Amino acid sequence: MNTLHDFPFFPVEFAKDGSLFNPAQATALLEGLRATQSTDLLVISHGWNNDMAEARNLYGRFLGEVRGVLNDPQARLDFAARRLVVLGVLWPSKKFADAQLTPGAAAGLGSPISNAMLVAELERLKSTTDTSATDAQLKGTFAASDADARLAQAQQLVPQLENDPAARQQFVALLRGLLPDRDQIIEIDEAAKFRSLSGEQLFDRFKTPPPATALPPESLTNSADVAPAAGHAAGIGSSFFGGIKAAALNILNLTTYYQMKERAGLVGQGGANELLRRIRADQQLRALKIHLVGHSFGCRLLTAATAGADAATSVVVDSMTLLQGAFSHYGFSGKYDGKRDGFFRRVLSDRTVTGPIVVSHTRNDRAVGTMYPLASRLAGQAASAIGGPNDQYGGLGSNGAQKTPEATNGQLEAVGFAYAFGPGQVHNLKADTYIHGHSDICHPQAAYAFLKAVAAT
Repeated sequence: MNTLHDFPFFPVEFAKDGSLFNPAQATALLEGLRATQSTDLLVISHGWNNDMAEARNLYGRFLGEVRGVLNDPQARLDFAARRLVVLGVLWPSKKFADAQLTPGAAAGLGSPISNAMLVAELERLKSTTDTSATDAQLKGTFAASDADARLAQAQQLVPQLENDPAARQQFVALLRGLLPDRDQIIEIDEAAKFRSLSGEQLFDRFKTPPPATALPPESLTNSADVAPAAGHAAGIGSSFFGGIKAAALNILNLTTYYQMKERAGLVGQGGANELLRRIRADQQLRALKIHLVGHSFGCRLLTAATAGADAATSVVVDSMTLLQGAFSHYGFSGKYDGKRDGFFRRVLSDRTVTGPIVVSHTRNDRAVGTMYPLASRLAGQAASAIGGPNDQYGGLGSNGAQKTPEATNGQLEAVGFAYAFGPGQVHNLKADTYIHGHSDICHPQAAYAFLKAVAAT
C-alpha cells in the first residue's frame, strides 16, 4: 500500500473516454478501504494542465499541508478517531503550456509570438486530443484516433497564417475537428459560436488584445511572470498581444479549453461516478464518509461525479472543496437569468453534497480570470470589467458562486479560524491574501479550510 504523508494513497487512472484505465486500481482501493477500516475517503483531482508526474506532485504537496495542519495545535482539530484514506484521480490532461507574455511591452508592438512558439504549442497537444467520430465519418479524412495528424497539418499552416485567409480558415477547421460534436455539459462559454463562426470571424475577434481593465489586477503588476511555473494553467489565458499569431494562439487555447472541459465531464460522469457508486454500494463501507477536493478542471470532474448523468446516477458525498474551480460562476445558481439554472444546480437542489461546499476564489487567478475575456469576445461583447462577478462569463475560481441562494461570502482565513461551515451551504472564500495564481493552492490556509469542511460532517 502506497502512502503520502502517512495517508494510505490509492491512485486510480481514467482513460480519455472516461472509463477506468486499470480496473485493478479500483479493486485495490476497495480492498484497502475495507482493510484499513477507514472512516473518511478523500477524493482529490488535479486540473487539466497536469501530466501524471505533476498531478502526483500536487497531491503530495497538498497532503503535506493537510498533515501539517492536523499536527498543528493551533488548528484545534480532533481527528484522532478518524482514519483518512486518499483516492488520487489521474486523468489524461497532459500539460499544455502557453508562455504568459508581459503586458509592459505590448502597446504598439504588434504580436511577438513566433511561428516556432505556435508550432510548439500544437506539438504539446499531440497524444492528448481526440477527433470527433462524427467529424471523421462526415469528412472521411481522419479516423477518431488521428488527431495528431490534424495537429501536424495545422503546424504546416502556421507560416501562412498572416498572409493567407484560406490557411486561416483551414487552421480553424482542423482545430475544430478536435472538439466533440456537442457539449455534454452546457455552460455559458459560447462554445456554439466557436463552432459556428467562420475562420476569419474568429481571427478578427481574437487578434485585438483585451483592454487592460479587463485583466485581473495581478496580470498587470507581475511583469516578472514571463513563463508559467510547473502546473500553471496558462493554456487557458489570453495573450496580452495582438495580431494574427496572437489570435491563432487564442484559438488554440480555446480549442484546448473546450476539449478538456468535455473530458473532465466525461471522466466525472463516467468512471469516477461509477467508482463512487461502487463504494456506496459496498455493505462493509456503509459508514464511510466521502470528501471531494478538486483543483481547476478537477473541480468540474468531481462535481460531475457527484451529480451523475441524472438523478438516478447521482452519488451522495459528505463535503466538497473546490480550489480555483475552472467552471462558470453560475454553475450552482438558481435561475441566473430568470429562466435557467446553472448546469450543476442539482448538486444543491438534490443535496448530493450533504455537508458544506467550500469554494476558493481570487482575481489573482489569471488562468480562470482571463479565460472569460475570450468567451466574451466570442459573443462580440466589449466590457471594461470582463470576467468579474457581474459578467455572465465569469469563473468560479475568479468570483466564487454567484446568484446562488445557498452561497455565503467570506475570506480564506488563517489556521485556527472559527469557520461556521453549514450543511448544504456554499461558502465562497476570497483568497487574495494567500493564493496568488491558479495553481498556488498548497497552503496551510487552504488545507485548513478543507479540513474544517471535513470536520463539519
